[in-house]
Amino acid sequence: MGKRKAWLILHGKQALNEEVRAAVAELRERGWQLAVRLTWESGDARRLVQEGLAAAYPILISGGGDGTLRDVAEAMLEARADASLAMLPLGTANDFARAAGVPLVAAEALALLEEAPRPVDLGLAGGRVFVNMATGGFGSTVTAHTSEELKKVFGGAAYLLTGLGRFAELRSAYGRFRGPGFEWEGDFLAMGIGNGRQAGGGHVLCPEALADDGMLDLCIVPAPQDIPATLGTLLSGGMLGLETVSIRTRLPLVELEAPEGLALNLDGEPTQSSRLRFETRAAALRMHLPADSPLLGG
Repeated sequence: MGKRKAWLILHGKQALNEEVRAAVAELRERGWQLAVRLTWESGDARRLVQEGLAAAYPILISGGGDGTLRDVAEAMLEARADASLAMLPLGTANDFARAAGVPLVAAEALALLEEAPRPVDLGLAGGRVFVNMATGGFGSTVTAHTSEELKKVFGGAAYLLTGLGRFAELRSAYGRFRGPGFEWEGDFLAMGIGNGRQAGGGHVLCPEALADDGMLDLCIVPAPQDIPATLGTLLSGGMLGLETVSIRTRLPLVELEAPEGLALNLDGEPTQSSRLRFETRAAALRMHLPADSPLLGG
C-alpha cells in the first residue's frame, strides 16, 4: 500500500452520524490521513472529486448510497482519475455494496482501504454512468415515487410498500432490445441492465452479473397474463422465482427503443427516454472490494 491518505466525500445527511465519526477517528489513529468533505446540493460530488484529485489524494471514498457512488464514479471517469475508489455505504438500499459484499458497518467498510484495489467496469446509458444497474418499467416507477420520509422509517422495505400502494397504476411497457447476436421485442413488465445484481432495496434482477467481465447482464420480464402475481414475485424477491419466464443474456452493449417512452432509473436517478444505448466501459475504475467479492471473477 502506498500513501495512507484518503479523501472522503460524505453525503451531507450523514454529517452527524456518530458511527461514521467513530470510524473516521479510528482510521486516523491507525495512521491514515483522512480528509472529510460534505455534499450539500447537486454538483457537490463532482466538485469535491475534482478537489480531492487536485490535492493528489490516491484514494477517494464515496460516503452515501448508490446515488452518491454513481456521482463520484462519474466524476472520476470524466477526470480520467488515477485514484482508486472505496465505498462507505450509508444509503437506504446500498444495492451495489450489498451485492459486492462490502460491510454496512462503517469501521468494517473503511477497513477495505487496506485491500488492494481491483479493476471494475462501469455502465453507460446514453453517456450517463451507472455503477450498479439501469432498470426500467414498473420497478423504476416505484423507486422514483418512494419518499425520503418512508425510507427513513422503513429502510429498504419502503420500496415494497410503495409498490404495493401503486398496483392500480401497473401496466406493461413495449420495447425493442438489440445487441450483438441478440434481438427481442415485445411487452415487458420490468427490465434490468446490470453491472451489479440487485436494485430497489434488494430486488435481484441480474443474479449472475459480474463487475469485472467487460459485459452487461440484461434481464427482461415479459408481460405475463397474470401481471399482479408476477409483480408480487418481483417485489418480494426479484428474479428469484421468475427464472423460467425471464429472458437473460450477457452483452457488451444494448440498444433499447421504447416508442411510447420508458421510465428508467440509473442507480437511484430517475430519467425517461424512448431510445437509449447501454454499453460497458471495461476496467474503468479501481475499487477497494473484498477479496472474495461475489461481483469479482470475470
